[in-house]
Amino acid sequence: MAQFFEEFCHTDGSDPFPIWQNKTISSCFNKLMLNSLPHGLLAITSACYLNIPSRITSSTSYGWGIRIVVAFLMAVLFVLDVVIVGLLHLPTMYLDILADGCATLGWSVHFMSLVVLQKSVYSATRGPVCLLILAIMPVFTLTVTMVSYCQDSICLDISQPFSVMRLTLVASQLFLLFVYFLAFAVPCQAEHVELISVNDSDQTPLIPGGVHFGQDGQIVGDDGATWLSRIFYLWLNPLMKRGQNMELERPSDVCLHEERSEIRLLPVLHKAFGLKYYLLGVVKLLGNMLGFAGPLLLSSLVAFMEDSQAPISQGLWCSLGLFTSTLLSAVLRNIFTFEVSKVSLSARAAVISAIYRKALRVSSTTLAQFNLGEIVNFMSTDTDRLVNFFNNFHDIWNLPLQFAVTLYLFYVEVGVAFLGGLGFALLLIPLNKVIATRIMKNNKDMLQSKDSRVKLMTEMLFGMRVIKFYTWEHHFIQKIGDCRKRELSHLKKIKYLDAVCVYIWAALPVLISITTFVTYVLLGNELTAAKVFTTLALVGMLILPLNNFPWILNSTIEAKVSLDRIQCFLRLSDQDMDMYYSSAPPEEPLIAVQLKNSSFSWRGADNTNLAPSEASSPDGTFLLHNISFGSLVAVVGKVGCGKSSLLAAIAGELIRCGGVVYVQGRENGFAMAAQEPWIQHGSVRDNILFGKEYNSHFYQSVIEACALTEDLNILPGGDRTEVGPNGVTLSGGQKARLALARAVYMEKDIYLLDDPLAAVDADVAKHLLEKCLMGILKNKTRILCTHRIEFLDKADIVVLMDNGMIVKIGSPNKILPEVEPVPKNRNKNDNKKENGIYGVNRELEQKQDEDEFCEQPSLIHCVMGEEQKQTGVVTCRVYRSYWLAVGGVLGFTILFFLFLMQASKNISDWWLAHWITNIKNNENFTHRDLLLHSLSPSMPLLQFCFLSCHRSPNHFSNQNVNVTGQLEFYLTVYVSIAAANSVFTIIRAFVFAYGAICAATVIHNRLLDRVLKATVTFFDSTPLGQIINRFSSDLYSVDDMLPFVLNILLANIFGLLGMIVMMSYGLPWILLLLLPLGVLYYKIQHFYRHTSRELKRLYAITLSPIYTHFSETLTGLCTIRASCSSLRFEEENESRLERNQRCLFAGNAAMQWLDIRLQMIGVLVVTGLSVIAIIQHQAKSIDTGLVGLSLSYALSITGLLSGLIFSFTQMETQMISVERTEEYSTDIPAEPQHGSLEVSSLWPEHGQVEFQKAVLVYRSGLPNALDELSVVIQAGEKVGVVGRTGSGKSTMFLALFRMLELSSGKILVDKVDISKMGLEQLRSKLAIIPQDPFLFSGTVRENLDPCGIHSDAQLLDVLEQCHLMQAVNRMGGLNAEVGEKGKSLSVGQRQLLCLARALLTQAKILCIDEATASVDQQTDKLLQQTIREKFKDRTVLTIAHRINTIMDSDKVLVMHAGKAVEFDTPEVLMQREDSIFYKLIHVHSE
Repeated sequence: MAQFFEEFCHTDGSDPFPIWQNKTISSCFNKLMLNSLPHGLLAITSACYLNIPSRITSSTSYGWGIRIVVAFLMAVLFVLDVVIVGLLHLPTMYLDILADGCATLGWSVHFMSLVVLQKSVYSATRGPVCLLILAIMPVFTLTVTMVSYCQDSICLDISQPFSVMRLTLVASQLFLLFVYFLAFAVPCQAEHVELISVNDSDQTPLIPGGVHFGQDGQIVGDDGATWLSRIFYLWLNPLMKRGQNMELERPSDVCLHEERSEIRLLPVLHKAFGLKYYLLGVVKLLGNMLGFAGPLLLSSLVAFMEDSQAPISQGLWCSLGLFTSTLLSAVLRNIFTFEVSKVSLSARAAVISAIYRKALRVSSTTLAQFNLGEIVNFMSTDTDRLVNFFNNFHDIWNLPLQFAVTLYLFYVEVGVAFLGGLGFALLLIPLNKVIATRIMKNNKDMLQSKDSRVKLMTEMLFGMRVIKFYTWEHHFIQKIGDCRKRELSHLKKIKYLDAVCVYIWAALPVLISITTFVTYVLLGNELTAAKVFTTLALVGMLILPLNNFPWILNSTIEAKVSLDRIQCFLRLSDQDMDMYYSSAPPEEPLIAVQLKNSSFSWRGADNTNLAPSEASSPDGTFLLHNISFGSLVAVVGKVGCGKSSLLAAIAGELIRCGGVVYVQGRENGFAMAAQEPWIQHGSVRDNILFGKEYNSHFYQSVIEACALTEDLNILPGGDRTEVGPNGVTLSGGQKARLALARAVYMEKDIYLLDDPLAAVDADVAKHLLEKCLMGILKNKTRILCTHRIEFLDKADIVVLMDNGMIVKIGSPNKILPEVEPVPKNRNKNDNKKENGIYGVNRELEQKQDEDEFCEQPSLIHCVMGEEQKQTGVVTCRVYRSYWLAVGGVLGFTILFFLFLMQASKNISDWWLAHWITNIKNNENFTHRDLLLHSLSPSMPLLQFCFLSCHRSPNHFSNQNVNVTGQLEFYLTVYVSIAAANSVFTIIRAFVFAYGAICAATVIHNRLLDRVLKATVTFFDSTPLGQIINRFSSDLYSVDDMLPFVLNILLANIFGLLGMIVMMSYGLPWILLLLLPLGVLYYKIQHFYRHTSRELKRLYAITLSPIYTHFSETLTGLCTIRASCSSLRFEEENESRLERNQRCLFAGNAAMQWLDIRLQMIGVLVVTGLSVIAIIQHQAKSIDTGLVGLSLSYALSITGLLSGLIFSFTQMETQMISVERTEEYSTDIPAEPQHGSLEVSSLWPEHGQVEFQKAVLVYRSGLPNALDELSVVIQAGEKVGVVGRTGSGKSTMFLALFRMLELSSGKILVDKVDISKMGLEQLRSKLAIIPQDPFLFSGTVRENLDPCGIHSDAQLLDVLEQCHLMQAVNRMGGLNAEVGEKGKSLSVGQRQLLCLARALLTQAKILCIDEATASVDQQTDKLLQQTIREKFKDRTVLTIAHRINTIMDSDKVLVMHAGKAVEFDTPEVLMQREDSIFYKLIHVHSE
């Protein structure tokens, strides 16, 4: 073989196949390996695409034609080269013919394949990327050939025309390859293809682009496969697997084409932003290459200073070179950073919009796989992590490249001695792999714990009133604390692993320096100042890739984890309404809705119960015929029978298991009023208009029909007054009427109304029925679910449901008697009706206006949800709070070890300079000799290894013992300082990580404790997104981003101080330049910080509305989709996102504004140092060692100055997160937790409640919500509380529980003033069933008894008493999950579960606030009987809109305008015809 290569390549027999020859790659290796092999691969790969079938195409890109021409010309040029080689008869003729022949074959086959691809399905694309890579690969061999021709004088001799022609051919081929690359970048002309809507958000071609048909119309299996798949028949693997699984039974099973792969987020981002983003890598490459000019010019400058006879022009050229290279490098890096930030902003907007759009298009059953906290985290934390990767991607290839170039420059300076330092770096690769794996695992676990915590926190905020009523604060603090502990345990592991990385890469430069210098001397070389300080500068350049590598690795891991999480969400299938609804109209043209033998389920694909149990069985069948246009259909049945599920089935929110669903005009959508009213955070008018244009006449009609006129008249801003998130500041009846008004204003053909009458009084219900359902909507199709059967006489059809099935359909006269007997005391007197409804209410209107206004504390704020922006600098109080969170002693310890670490590093560099300066006096001895002699006592093994190769120890017998002892001393000190630096570094890394964990723990606990102690008015007036933002984004900054930035800032501060000290020590004259530049530096950063800080605050403020809107959208998905408003909500999200993006873009631009100015300061420092060094050289007063040390430091000052202000600004902006948490931890109003009066554990023993002139006002200057209320409720009395919405009924309960403090007066319970008691002691002795039933995600057991006090028998007993046993057993018992906010239960069942919760208490006083509004009347009667039996010796206060609910009460309290206007037994009040209660009874009975 050796002889063959010797003859074939015409080489020397001692080295028949050389790789490197004459300072370049040998011709033999170039022709065989770099030429023939790539062209052979090009031929083989191109041949794989020759049999792709052609198809008719409308147009193709110009790039295809250019590439075809280039391929043809390349083949022709290689043929010409073969002819010339034959004419020249060179010794290597056969080698050249082989190489040119392979190239001709490769380009010829490639030419034919391009012709075929141009006429195939690939014409609409750029074609396979692998062909581009293989076509560009010959650039290496052509470049090597070009260099060798230029070195050969014959090829440049005009008298040798054939040789000159060969050089011309190579240059032409390089130019053609450049043209080929540009042609590949030409944009494609997208071709129109027929689409079929598989998913609303994913328009998929009817025939996949890679699939082609044969002549018989059948799909050809290998079409669309990659070249690798064609060679190894990988496209047949799916068929082989099916055969192995015994799935090939019929001819139709033989499917040779794979199913369409899912669309992945990463390729989409690549296609959208890849080209521009990758081209920015060229800018980064140029900037980094210019950065390498610094050490090389430094070497020349130090060599100039060592030579006292060197001309000054040499130094000036070096100085000019340093100025030019640092200036251009700074500009290019600044441009790169800014352009990358623009791309990352675009990607952020795209990802957030995609997540929002996906949430709007996924069905409720599918979306229930994720909780609200998880989905919000997708949009916040995961998107931020993914977008941050854009800033780090180019470092993935750039850092290894920098590392490789730096090592090459090491090799140039110190030869093979650089391998000693490289060995340390290579040893760390396996360790980093282990660390990276563990970081990724802990990241996933930490994000899961974070999701759980945010989910629990979101639920807790939604149910804050319930938590305060039942004094569950400590329980939820413990639950959230457990989630936080799990999260922090993973964060702690991540931080400690990061600390290991920091230590390794911070200590590595010192180890590389020591190892390199020791190895260099041991190899017999002599150290010079130029070599030492050039090497130190190169080590300084190594710090950037080495220090950044752990963070880049960590960022990449985090981005991968977040990408997978977002991809999992985007993988969910969208709603397919075309498949859900039947497009075939029924025989009767007037039918609006038809369900024929239809069965539905709430269960997802994984068979997990995701929603109300009332329709969880797919066996429930809906048979609903002949709902014609303009009819009123009433759906009745007991709790949990499936009424709400029927509406959800019509709206397309369930999974259709069978049958036919037809809805006339479904494209126009439905008008839906859900059982739980969904109210947006905005004005009353905005909620009603819901995106439609304002029509004054129709708007006023809707207001009147929905009984909202009086409510709007008393608001400070009228219908412009803002309501709280989810209408939290409105009463249940007001929310129901507002949601109904929104539905009416939509003007749809079909109305789906889920019990809008449940939460309103009898007179209001009557008004809604007559003016709204039978008035303004009389010509619409109305499907009404309700338990208020007393109002259903005028319905056209009544549907009776039971156990998820429609059991009977008929007229009201046929169906209603089976549900509940018709009341006997119907009064046909219309005049009495008018008097009852309007006579009383109109007389009392003025007074009712006041109490209605006072019932809604937060409605007084016309602009309630605007988040306040702090101004000015971040105050010292914020820094102090973070310092205290870390711990004073721990903080000083961190700073102390940072000082020791930096000092030891600077001292080691100074010691090396001092060593070099002194050993110049002993040039008669080689450093290798002196070092070996000095090592002989302590390192015999090293001495033996080197002496065995060179000389005996006797060689040193005549050397100067003082000199060798001096060298041993210098080396020992140098190594000792380096070892101390390593110890200080690792201590500092771990202590800092521990301090960050301590701060994160303290800040979260303090924030959580204060928020749970906040007043109810705080939660009513603060949008949920603002609070969630503190516990998600702001805490993420405190946990992760702030410690990361603070770590870098402290390192930069100490590094800059050390650098200034060393430069000033080496060149004191530099202080003349540093002082004015320091003043300029301060002015610039001070000018910048004001704008940067405010932009960060504005960014944080504009971020909260995005989360609030997203959470709000997820809550009202059914209403949004039913009304076909998804597109408008997408536009609203984009509008909010655009405002946030604007602030972020301005912040990024401001950062680069600062960066370019600081870079110029660094350029001036480097240039000034070099000029001062030249001046001192001419003055013959220069210490070469110290000047070299100063210059080596100066080369990195540009990056350090920029990094310092960047890290300081980032730290300050991240501190705003601490400021925001601190604001909530100290400034929000808190409830008084402790009282001055202690009562016995048995209090209250009787249960007497007395209001003594109780006055409650929400804010000074407003009417009283309770106006000198005086009433005495005796122990054990059952009192029913009635009154119009806003009369003060619920406010009385809030005052009793001290959710709101009285302005004057007293409330006595068993003669004890409750204002003097502790809140926990008071509330734990009372019980309440609130108006809005709220459940937390978890089991039935956890919702009944969160603290685990009661036994299973007691829990089962109360479930039986509340008639929930059957439903709970169907779900799976006490351990069954109720879902997020109790989704697995209907609203009525949730109310029953809340009642069961109250029955478990042993409180002497029970308050019931319309707790059975969503329960059918039969169940209501049974529950009232249960309450009478279980609480027969206790005081019960009941607010009810159903008069029959309180008819058997001991007394009735009639509230109006915050006063008790009537208080007596029902019998007495019914006998007085002038009493309000008497009129309410007769209104109710009509």
